Amino acid sequence: MTTVLQATERKEIQRSALKKIRGNGSIPAVIYGAKLESKPVSINSADLLKTIRSVGRNGVISLDVDGSKHDVILADYQQDCIKHEFIHADFLAVDKSSKLTVDVILSLVGDSAGVKDGGVMQQSFHQLSITSTPDNIPQVIEVDVTNLQVGETITIADLKSAGDYTINHEEDEVIASILPPRQEEEINSGEQQDGGTPENAEGRETSN
Repeated sequence: MTTVLQATERKEIQRSALKKIRGNGSIPAVIYGAKLESKPVSINSADLLKTIRSVGRNGVISLDVDGSKHDVILADYQQDCIKHEFIHADFLAVDKSSKLTVDVILSLVGDSAGVKDGGVMQQSFHQLSITSTPDNIPQVIEVDVTNLQVGETITIADLKSAGDYTINHEEDEVIASILPPRQEEEINSGEQQDGGTPENAEGRETSN
């Protein structure tokens, strides 16, 4: 079942109106799409947060704008840099039967054998571009690195899709690799050797 989020169309877009909206616990937002004219709306900030936690960052939401429902995904948003609260949101109206391209979080899971041996994990991608119908967009793509050894890599070709989506990257692109431990160079300290005669001491005469 698609989660419903209530919204109200905004008639006023002046700064004073936006301040009033935020003061009431809501945020300004916009809904748009290929078959929908851009429409300014307002939504309750707490309700949006609950909805995103429920359906995920790329989940399909039924946005109810004054009784008119639209299937949407959260296309973009802005957050307060201090409080990390939503201050604006963009919703893209979607057709559940049509494919779209989105970025999905890439998460490395497991304790790598190579890291345990002193290697350093290097992650080349933190998001992957995929193409899918809205209902088949994963919230996260997990890559198991448990058996990854020092000097080994995981590429796009190694991913096994668990869903109905296409990854928009070249197969030879490296996702993660384990770099060898950093070898510290031995530095000659120049300390004096214990015992023995210095090489330049031979044949020296001592004066009494």
